[in-house]
Amino acid sequence: MFLVPFGRMGDIYGRKRIYVAGVMIDAVASVMCALLSSGAGIIFFRGMQGLGGAMIFGTGIAILTSVYPVQERGKALGINVAAVYTGLSAGPLIGGLLTEHLGWRSIFFLNALLGVVIVSLVFWKMTGEWKEAKGERFDSAGALIYSLSLVSLMYGFTMLPNPLGGALILTGMFGLYGFAAWEKRARYPLLDIMLFSKNRIFGFSNLAAFINYGATFANVFLLSLYFQQIKGFSAEYAGMILITQPLLQILFSPIAGSLSDRVEPRLLASAGMGATTAGLAMLSFLQKETPLGYVIASLAVMGVGFGFFSSPNTNAAMSSVEKKFYGIASGMLGTMRLTGQMFSMGIIMLLFSVSLGKVRITPEYYEIFLKCARMGFTVFAAFCFAGIFASSARGNTHR
Repeated sequence: MFLVPFGRMGDIYGRKRIYVAGVMIDAVASVMCALLSSGAGIIFFRGMQGLGGAMIFGTGIAILTSVYPVQERGKALGINVAAVYTGLSAGPLIGGLLTEHLGWRSIFFLNALLGVVIVSLVFWKMTGEWKEAKGERFDSAGALIYSLSLVSLMYGFTMLPNPLGGALILTGMFGLYGFAAWEKRARYPLLDIMLFSKNRIFGFSNLAAFINYGATFANVFLLSLYFQQIKGFSAEYAGMILITQPLLQILFSPIAGSLSDRVEPRLLASAGMGATTAGLAMLSFLQKETPLGYVIASLAVMGVGFGFFSSPNTNAAMSSVEKKFYGIASGMLGTMRLTGQMFSMGIIMLLFSVSLGKVRITPEYYEIFLKCARMGFTVFAAFCFAGIFASSARGNTHR
């Protein structure tokens, strides 16, 4: 809910300033999480970590876009994507080792230490500031409408198929409609609606990002259950198999990012979406007897597909807007990622609720679970297939 507002603040007041503040808030909140014993207190400071995270991810891509020339931007963004997925892949392993040998609080202390290192590096190496929208007023009312609408929409997805979930989703949609109407009249809007209505590349790049994350995020959840419940693998072994996809994303993201500096990003991103669709379609035939090599191959195909999609898509979106909108664009891409992930899990929870109900996945329910999984992969493959057209319809970035 805070990604776009903090992206806009970065454009107005300085991206480095907001970024550093986010790292410091995250570090302080981490220390508090490590020291507290109260569940409510830990939840509160986890929320503060989310606030700091919004400041970091609402400005990070914008800073990279600001400092790299157009001809090297894709390469830089590709390295950034690889770094993100390296962290996401290493995090559970490092967290497990720390918890086992030093206790769970050590994870938060390490996070705080990394925050101190990051802030030190920023002040040592990152010179200058970027605030191309300096002097414009921050739209507080628009930020409030936007944030509350987004919370209603996302929380509604977590409650499906409960009727209250549907009501919250409708409320969120009406809220976003009202937000768009407000922004059209605002002198200094939080989010310039023209970025979507007049900028084809930006609009379709964000739509493609939402579709891609919406079609892929829940796959790890489904396959984790499949490996442990149906195949009988240990959690550790299941994790080793599932790391296939992010490893290939790490490998191919810098390559695709660098290529997007010379080749039209829409072609690379669309090809990536096509590969991801193929991987999802392979998983739609999942059975108890499916060979492990087949599942690993599907994960590999999706990993390559995601690697070729993410950095070119980000490059296209960021390169399509003026400098004073870099923070907004960065925040919006982050919002599409997270709402897509929530949508993905919402679809699976809806399928489980309708088909399985509130039961443990025991042998008597294995066949129903597999049917749900196949249905989920089929829905995601169709969704991702539609994303190919959204990606290719954006038009050319290179002139």
